[in-house]
Parts: sequence; C-alpha cells; structure tokens
Amino acid sequence: MTTTYAALLRGINVGGAKKVPMADLRTLMEGLGHGGVRTYLQSGQAVFSCAHGDEDSLATGLAAAIEKQFGFGVDVIVRDHAYLKRVAEACPFPAAELEAKQLHVTYFSAPVDAERYAEIDQAAHLPEEFRLGDRALYLYAPEGLGRSKLAEALSRPRVTKGLVATTRNWNTVLKLVEMTRP
Repeated sequence: MTTTYAALLRGINVGGAKKVPMADLRTLMEGLGHGGVRTYLQSGQAVFSCAHGDEDSLATGLAAAIEKQFGFGVDVIVRDHAYLKRVAEACPFPAAELEAKQLHVTYFSAPVDAERYAEIDQAAHLPEEFRLGDRALYLYAPEGLGRSKLAEALSRPRVTKGLVATTRNWNTVLKLVEMTRP
C-alpha cells in the first residue's frame, strides 16, 4: 500500500543559507524511489508517496541524501496525511476567524509535554498564546511570527533541546493537508 507524506525541511532557502532548489529536491527524492514528488513554495515542503518505510526512517533517509547531495545537514520531519489532517482539525484556536499570519504550527520530531514549557510565563506574553498537540505546538501570534516574543521564547535551545522542530503558517498547514490527501 502506498502512503502519501509531507517532508518538512527545517531552515532551507532562508536568508541565502542552505540553498536547495526545489527542482533539485524533487529529482533527489525521485532518485530515492519516491513517487508523485511535488514541492510547495521554496521554504522546504515536499509531498511524495512511498510504499515502504516509516516516518522516521523516511526522514533520516532524506536528510542523509540532502547532506550528501548539497553538502550540509538539514533537519527533516516526515508526516503522513492522516497526522497532518488530525493536527489541522485539532487546532485549539478559531482558525477560520484568524489571518494565516496569526496562526502557526510547530511540528516536532517526538512528543512533547507541558513540563518542557513550564518556565515560560504565558500571561506575560498575552495576547499571544500557545497550546500543545500531538507532536505539535499551536501558536497564536496576533502581530505575526516575526514580531512574536512568545515564538522567540518557545524556540530557545533549552526548550527545544533534543527535538527537531519546524514551524509553518496556517496556510501551509492547510495546503499540506490538501496536497497529501489520497
């Protein structure tokens, strides 16, 4: 049985660093035996189908291939359609009432618990808020991610230690659900 996945690459094509042309990424993924490879935007999303492997092994394989091909390491998270759909449906904020720039999802490589974020004073960051989900964190940032002090606090190394974490805006979250639909 073939499953459709999204590969989320962290930190490519940002500020002139870690350049990965999307055409080259598609070719590389096809060379790994993945089918139906499509990319979305230039910021590190690829959708593909595969009949073997699991999310972690697919992520590890893609990360190794990228390092070999492009000469630098890139963190990769791979998630299937069912997971992406559950994350979108479980959003604790009124997504339909918000601008896409106000709502973000950070995807994690492993489950996270509230203890990891215990030192963050949520009240001090209001009206910004975050909630935890299944290997995901939902962030409401009314002024956008670039101006968010809460996003800065959430991404500190002591908070994300031991995890791969990559953030997408709500439009991208929904687009990946649509693109991975069987």
